[in-house]
Order: sequence, then C-alpha cells, then structure tokens
Amino acid sequence: MSRLLPLLFALGVGYLLWHFSAWRTLRELNGKSSDLADARLLEICDRLAAALGVQAVPVRVYEVPEVNGLAAPDGQIFLTRGFYERYRSGAVTAEEMASVIAHELGHVALGHARRRMIDFSAQNAMRAVLVAIASRLVPGFGAWLGEGITRLLAARLSRQDEYEADAYAAALLAKAGIGSGPQISLFRKMAALAGSGHGPAWLASHPATRERIAAVERLVAGWGA
Repeated sequence: MSRLLPLLFALGVGYLLWHFSAWRTLRELNGKSSDLADARLLEICDRLAAALGVQAVPVRVYEVPEVNGLAAPDGQIFLTRGFYERYRSGAVTAEEMASVIAHELGHVALGHARRRMIDFSAQNAMRAVLVAIASRLVPGFGAWLGEGITRLLAARLSRQDEYEADAYAAALLAKAGIGSGPQISLFRKMAALAGSGHGPAWLASHPATRERIAAVERLVAGWGA
C-alpha cells in the first residue's frame, strides 16, 4: 500500500489542479468577454442551433488579440477579439467562423473537457512515476526525460480530440446546410491568420493542417459514397 501512496497523491493533485485551472479559466473568460452581437454571425449561430435541435448556441467575444476559438467547461463558446476582427476585415467569412463555432461545439458535445480532466490526473501521476524511474536509470536527466514523455502523450491525446471535433464540425455544418468548404478553406488560412510558425508535429497539440483537411475530405467523400 505504501508504494501506491505516491501514485494516489499524484492523481489527487492532478484532479485538484485541473479543477482549479478550469475555474480560473472560466472566470477569466467571463470577465473579459461580451455576448456576440454581429447580426450575420448570430444568424449563422441560429442555423447551427436549429441543426442541433437546441434553442441557442451561446457565443461570446473574448477580448484578447490572439486568433483562436475556445470551448469553456460549462459549454460556452468564445471567439477571440483577434479572430472576430479578422472576420470584420473580410479576411474570414461568416461561414468560416461558423466552422470554428461548430468545432468548439464538438469539443463540448464529445465531452473533451471531462476527458481532459481524467487525462490530466493520469498524466500527473505518470509524470511522477516516470521521473522517479528515470532519475534512477539516468541520474541528472530523469526529470527532463519524464516530463518529455508526458508531453508527448498529452500532445497525442490533444491531436485525437482535434480530429474528433473536426469530424463533428463537418457533420454539423453539413446538417446546417453550410457544408465543409468553409471549414477546409479556413484550415488553409489559419497559419497566416495566426502569424506563427509550427513546431515539431509530434509535440504539437493540433494536427498538421494538411492532415486535418485530408481527414475532413475523406469523411465527406464517405458520406457521398
């Protein structure tokens, strides 16, 4: 039993840290955002809501300059001010913004926030075990090695979530009569919109753009068949 105590402690710490992080994130999001008020985007949101069979899709604008979309643990969808301004300038269409909203709705509907809580706790425990083992096998580098392996696993899990949310978005966009075209065209724009380079694919939290496009195209082709 004494050997299990460090593992149980690490799991407990991971669980508490995730809840604290979720609470802090939601507080930050709500404190720095306002309800979406753009008539065209609200019309798009109504189409998505009708396709889902719900009364409304809650979308807010988060006042940060980065280009991103987020799904809060409570189901709210946030578009950053930077992304919204790209839309206002004409760099992104309303239908492309709809694909972002649909993607974030996928994270909510597929329970990724809850799954991340479990994964976060497990990763915290695994990190503690790996660091302990690696420190004995490779003194001086154990902590670095254990952290690196845990990051690789977390990135892989995150990429899987992105593929699943992309598939959900493609289906929702098709049901809403928007189609996958805007989703694919936005993928092709994202690198330029974000204005940042890409690190190694095996460390990235999102799949490579070409792989995401190919996955959506295979999915849509399967529906056609």
